[in-house]
Amino acid sequence: MSALPPKQRVRDSFDRAASSYDAAAVVQREVCARLLDRLAEAAAPARIADTAAFDLSAAPRILDAGCGTGYGARLLRERWPRAQITAADFAPAMLALARRHADRCLAADIEALPLPDGAFDLWWSSLSIQWCDAAAVFAEAARVLRPGGRLAVSTLAPGTFGELRAAFAGVDRYRHTIAFSEPESVGTALSAAGFRTVELRRATIAVHYPDLKALLRAVKAIGANAVGDGARSGMMGRAAWQAVQAAYESRRTAAGLPATYDVLLCTAEK
Repeated sequence: MSALPPKQRVRDSFDRAASSYDAAAVVQREVCARLLDRLAEAAAPARIADTAAFDLSAAPRILDAGCGTGYGARLLRERWPRAQITAADFAPAMLALARRHADRCLAADIEALPLPDGAFDLWWSSLSIQWCDAAAVFAEAARVLRPGGRLAVSTLAPGTFGELRAAFAGVDRYRHTIAFSEPESVGTALSAAGFRTVELRRATIAVHYPDLKALLRAVKAIGANAVGDGARSGMMGRAAWQAVQAAYESRRTAAGLPATYDVLLCTAEK
């Protein structure tokens, strides 16, 4: 049984969500901002042995891999106004919205990029690789980066949506989220792809919702509702749904029902 949903299902989910994504992507914007801060810290001259090999002060060539609607490209443009930014995504409706923030848009699967070797100074990807084969993605990242180029990537770790999984666990044995990668496996995959100076930071972001339906609507609004093999194929019965709601309600705080994002921020050098 595959841990990942079929690519076409993921693509369709994100295409359908393109028009609602920006309004709902509160956590995604926060993660982008944190990843940029993390990159700036990791790339500080005092922490790089060969500063000439990694200089983003002029007009860096940047790839935003799995760009979505282009918020990451926008932040990168603000940080490096003269950057040459290529935005890549396999969801056409998302990519159409990213065009306003990139010099070039590429409809492509980030596991197999139609790009030449060593073409970029920075490979950036925020909250995309959890939908992919990480080993294939990192191999492509290493291929398209020049020697001394940098990688900055965020993804989700296993604590993500722990409350949601726990609420459903008492009712059924279906899968209700995708499988999220352990930090150790991400670090191992980066090293196996040839990256060095791999640094991983973990952060928790909690978002609160008025009720469970609002949480599920928010996930659907960003297109992150494709689950893959093991998902329920039909409607849940009324009694089962009420049991899930009751289980989640037991976690209510003064701010509402919590949903935890277990975020992994990674930087590395080729």
